[in-house]
Amino acid sequence: MKRSPIKKVLILVSILAIPGFLFFYLLPHFAKNRYKSLPIFGKKTVAATFHSVKGKKIPDTIYHLVPDFKLINQHNDTVSWKSFENKIVVLNLFYAGARSQQANKYIKQLSDGYEQKPLVKFISLSVDPADVNKLKDFAANFKAKEGKWDLLAGDTAQIYPLIRQGLLLDVVANESKGENSFIFSNKIVLIDNLHRIRGIYDTDSAEANAKLEDEIKVLIAEYLRNVKDGR
Repeated sequence: MKRSPIKKVLILVSILAIPGFLFFYLLPHFAKNRYKSLPIFGKKTVAATFHSVKGKKIPDTIYHLVPDFKLINQHNDTVSWKSFENKIVVLNLFYAGARSQQANKYIKQLSDGYEQKPLVKFISLSVDPADVNKLKDFAANFKAKEGKWDLLAGDTAQIYPLIRQGLLLDVVANESKGENSFIFSNKIVLIDNLHRIRGIYDTDSAEANAKLEDEIKVLIAEYLRNVKDGR
């Protein structure tokens, strides 16, 4: 018995539609594993506490955290981690007297791109304590948007340990020839909402910049997934 052309068409449409429906319904179950989680930089310590995964006790891990700070921004406000609560932070080092401001130009570009995304904030941390009095004009020159990009400065007793032990970067003050200059890591640091370092990138590398931009998105996805899962 021959099937009518209409029945043949309906059968064909059903066969073609099945993969689409399967993809639509199964995607949410696999979405949480679509990307590789970013590494966590710094020293790791096994804790005395445990958590359970499918009934199995797994030791907790204590990760390196960027410590809290109290520094002055371009609006003369005191800024700490409280100012960036539950935020992803992109951070670089600079000083106002440097000949090249390539890193800050790139941060300007990035911060403008994330202007409408409140989850991501930007920090430029000066290695020169004298920059406290220059931040306002320096930020105005870059048209740094208030609440999106903070330029910070403070005394070396706080900043240098923060850079070396907290951010895992290098900084050296050079006072030769009566002029202050600074040697520091030309890096950008990606910090998650728990103050853990998730990436360190060379500022002057186009490949590293592209990686940073991709990994900001990965970190956003991770944050949103954790919020959804109640973590």
